[in-house]
Amino acid sequence: MPSPVILLGMHPITLLFIAAVIISTALELWLSQRQIAAVAAHRGNVPEPFAQTITAAEHAKAADYTIAKARFGGVSEITNAAITLALTVGGGIAALDALWRQTGWNEPWLGVAVIGSVFLITGLLTLPLSIWNTFRLESRFGFNRTTPALFVADMAKSLALATLLGGPLLLATLTLMERAGRWWWIWAWLLWLAVLFIMTWAYPAFIAPLFNKFSPLQDEQLKSRIEALLTRCGFKSQGVFVVDNSRRSSHGNAYFTGIGNNKRIVFFDTLLERLAHQEVEAVLAHELGHFSLKHVRKRLLLSIAMTFGALAILGWLTTQQTFYTALGVPTPSTHAALLLFILAAPFFTFFITPLSARWSRRHEFEADAFATRHADAKELAEALVKLYRDNASTLTPDPVYVAFHYSHPPALERISRLRALTA
Repeated sequence: MPSPVILLGMHPITLLFIAAVIISTALELWLSQRQIAAVAAHRGNVPEPFAQTITAAEHAKAADYTIAKARFGGVSEITNAAITLALTVGGGIAALDALWRQTGWNEPWLGVAVIGSVFLITGLLTLPLSIWNTFRLESRFGFNRTTPALFVADMAKSLALATLLGGPLLLATLTLMERAGRWWWIWAWLLWLAVLFIMTWAYPAFIAPLFNKFSPLQDEQLKSRIEALLTRCGFKSQGVFVVDNSRRSSHGNAYFTGIGNNKRIVFFDTLLERLAHQEVEAVLAHELGHFSLKHVRKRLLLSIAMTFGALAILGWLTTQQTFYTALGVPTPSTHAALLLFILAAPFFTFFITPLSARWSRRHEFEADAFATRHADAKELAEALVKLYRDNASTLTPDPVYVAFHYSHPPALERISRLRALTA
């Protein structure tokens, strides 16, 4: 942490940025400690609504897993804050920028090289954390099934996709920033919008299969039940698929993906192994609730609006000399502006996460209510209890931690509502 003497000589924007990094990181660590304390305090006592379905050993495992993840998250937060400060006010971006300028390259190629270098260095610095999370933390609790070879293959594919898809997008964005004039950010927003819809449409059929095998659902009895549910809900898709998630993890889930006529319903094979047919139907009814109640559309529109606002702010910041110098870059450039904004923004937007988390939890309750109108509330409750148990999800989270980080309602509150509907 900078000494008081050094802080007194800093620009106000520099102080504001450092304060945002320190306060948001400290708040994250405090939230993690609250979560750890709350979970540890109830480790030996299964909440009464779950006493008949979750054993004391399973509850203790969920507590230990949650505590381990919270501690690992604290290490990740500190690492992320340190890397961000080193790259910005620590002079990392400035050093890389000066190094690449020796090549004589101009924008946008100079910007692509600098930004690519920053992302590569960041990825290498955080790689040990990813390895530890996969092969130590997840393995310790029996969830990891990823082999070292598969881990490397996934990483290579992700890097290749980032280069082939992200590279041209970055090149186009920097070109617009450099040559499209004062209102470049509107053109960049339209470009991002086009790419978003193309990627959302293409992901199910062309990108996801690069990492997993998607097979049509073979269970005819379950398939008939699902098709009847789809008819009742007025949902049309390109099919129901099973993904081989068991290659990487034993966690279970279900989702639908894609837009327009390219929508797919996807079940993890691990989910189908654990749930009865009527429970699978209830889980799918919940997911269809998000579609029918237009939750997906609302979130998409919010994302589009927020991106528009963010690019408008970035458009203004690119014209402010102090934006660069205060964050450690003496030579203004389009690529430096983009990098600094990407690195700094999360530490400021962190403080509004309770709003988005609350909105998401409300959507989950609404989707549960929808599911009870098209499937059995009792079956949905039983399916969720099985998922909480098998995924080692804590039943006793800290309420303040929930307010910041839970996109889904806590188990006790959610199951109590469903059981009330059943009664």
